[in-house]
Amino acid sequence: MSDVIEIERAANGAVARVWLNRPDIRNAFNEDSIAALAQAFAGFAAEPSLRAVVLGGRGKAFCAGADLGWMRKMAGYSWDENRADAQALAEMLWTIYRCPVPVVGRIQGDCYAGGVGLAAICDILVASDAATFCLSEARLGLLPATIAPYVIRALGEQASRRYFATAERFSAAQAHALGFVHELCTADTLDAKVDELVSGLVGNGPMAVRACKKLVQDVGGLPIDDAVRAETARRIANIRASDEGREGVQSFLQKRKPSWLLEG
Repeated sequence: MSDVIEIERAANGAVARVWLNRPDIRNAFNEDSIAALAQAFAGFAAEPSLRAVVLGGRGKAFCAGADLGWMRKMAGYSWDENRADAQALAEMLWTIYRCPVPVVGRIQGDCYAGGVGLAAICDILVASDAATFCLSEARLGLLPATIAPYVIRALGEQASRRYFATAERFSAAQAHALGFVHELCTADTLDAKVDELVSGLVGNGPMAVRACKKLVQDVGGLPIDDAVRAETARRIANIRASDEGREGVQSFLQKRKPSWLLEG
């Protein structure tokens, strides 16, 4: 694995922490970062014992978007080269978004441009009240196209109309008020809140948590028609009849801990 990211694993294997590791350039990413993130999350998707991933950035910034060296290279690209480069970013974002394990974003500082896209694909977002956000692409005559499907879903269409076009900075408090950030903390309580949320995820039924993530992705925005009602009934019947579902109900009725709880 490239040193542009770092991966830490819990002793019991249930939690992975992924750190963007280019603090000297505010964790701005390039083609190496994109490839490393895609590889890491593709690997996570294949680990049935993994229960949560934390995505954070080393240093003062979470992610400042694209790095200047990469942008200089792109300035000389042909249309085809630009298309291939953008596709790699789009595929990385999709790989993280569709990773079956819930991803908790830890935003301790500046989160700009493509960094907002990374934040938007997290299932749970925790931010320091000192963090700032900015969809800055329009300042450079560009647009946040590859991250748009995720940002619009997470930030909301109305807010996206404004911040895509104006490229204004907005605070963590504003992001929280808009529902983009789930938990707003002081810098010194950020990690405690992340750990609290991770502990909750790990304590729930592991297959149920994965199924919940997929349910939101598959059903969100769909009309509540015959097909959706039938599909959601099918899913709850499947999980009720599963070993985990039966164990969860029985442990509750018998007032004991479920078998999926881990030590350490």
